[in-house]
Amino acid sequence: MKKNRFALSTIAMALALTGTVAQAETLSQFFAASKIDGQIRSDYFSRLFGDPNVPNANFFGLAGILNIKTAPFLGGFGVGVSFYTANDLGANNLNDAPVYPYTDLTLMGPRQTINALGQAYLQYAIPKTLLVRAGDQIINTPWMNNSDSRILPATYQGVFAKVSPIKNLNLYGMRIFSWKSRTSANYYKDNLYYPVSFSGDNLYGGGSAFGNVTLAAPQTSGALAFGSSYALMGAKVQLWYYDFYQFANMFYGDANYTLKTGTGFNPFVGGQFVREYDSQSLLGNVNATAYGLIGGVHYQTGIGAGTLSFAYNAINQQGGSAYGHGALVSPYTVGYATDPLYTTSMIRGLVEMGPGNGWKVKVAQHFNKEFLLLAAFAEYHTYHFGNSNDAYLDLTYFPGANFKDLKGLSIRDRVEISNGGIGLNPGNQSFIYNRVMLTYMF
Repeated sequence: MKKNRFALSTIAMALALTGTVAQAETLSQFFAASKIDGQIRSDYFSRLFGDPNVPNANFFGLAGILNIKTAPFLGGFGVGVSFYTANDLGANNLNDAPVYPYTDLTLMGPRQTINALGQAYLQYAIPKTLLVRAGDQIINTPWMNNSDSRILPATYQGVFAKVSPIKNLNLYGMRIFSWKSRTSANYYKDNLYYPVSFSGDNLYGGGSAFGNVTLAAPQTSGALAFGSSYALMGAKVQLWYYDFYQFANMFYGDANYTLKTGTGFNPFVGGQFVREYDSQSLLGNVNATAYGLIGGVHYQTGIGAGTLSFAYNAINQQGGSAYGHGALVSPYTVGYATDPLYTTSMIRGLVEMGPGNGWKVKVAQHFNKEFLLLAAFAEYHTYHFGNSNDAYLDLTYFPGANFKDLKGLSIRDRVEISNGGIGLNPGNQSFIYNRVMLTYMF
């Protein structure tokens, strides 16, 4: 019950406020202006190992997400609630399965069912000017996001604010107290550097090869973050500061510029920089510096829009006692491969592999709004895991482009082939990860 106290108190305050709505309008009008939407999604993941001594693994999950958001009341207040449920329908035979990682427990952990109150928040909003939201919520910032590549997204418990004092300028602030990972049913004061079963949390899919905390470690106090973003005439800039309590302090910046030529071919260039430090981290002495460059072209053809890009990232090797000899600390993306570095692949990136460098070429092509094709190839040169490469193919079909009754339906198949490296894949052999994802949004 303690874990849900914050959410329950938020809902209680919201109900007290909504009791005054009838003074201004009828309940029928209020509910008619409220919104209900959601998703039904199913995932079928396959792990195919080149090592003949390692059995292949398959995992299935079916999930539903129901979002309820009230109409504004009392000049801008609103309430949002999201219910999450996932079930494997008995398809995974968990009692007979080999241990992780040969069974894909990253999809929904070792349980056959997850039921969670994913979101429960009270907010105050002035359109295009102000948003303040308190409670359980989805947050999307560069280094703390919903990591939504599994059956359920990650969500956070705390306060988030966005202020837009002038056009195209946004200021952000947030204080996060706990979170619910993609495989968890409740909120916990931990992160992806904590072991599975910490405080009873089914925290699967995270962790670092450079070391994690133990079951005896204290709980984390969460995170504090401030950010800003600005856009002007093809240029976009964002700056962030994160204090991952007990783990690391991070400064992050990203800037890009697109030259709009009016010809259907618009070149772009961008850069990013990360600086991290914390000599008192639970992981040890955190001292990391990373940077990246990206360039390419957005283009428009007769079959649809596309993007071709080439990116480079590097993490500096650090001497002395630096954690992972300079590895980046990312408490809410490590192991998930959902960080904002340009060269991160579906399976992993430099956050997981540590100091070194990598490059990635990627193409994204729309085909008449019916298909979206993504293809990429990335190569990494790292100090601790050697040289490796990842080839990626991603095809999504949107039947609603031709059949209105199927609007909201998408069928997606993502596959990545990982080769090379030392200690990255079982037996240092190839690893093929295939993810078939069916989603219906209503």
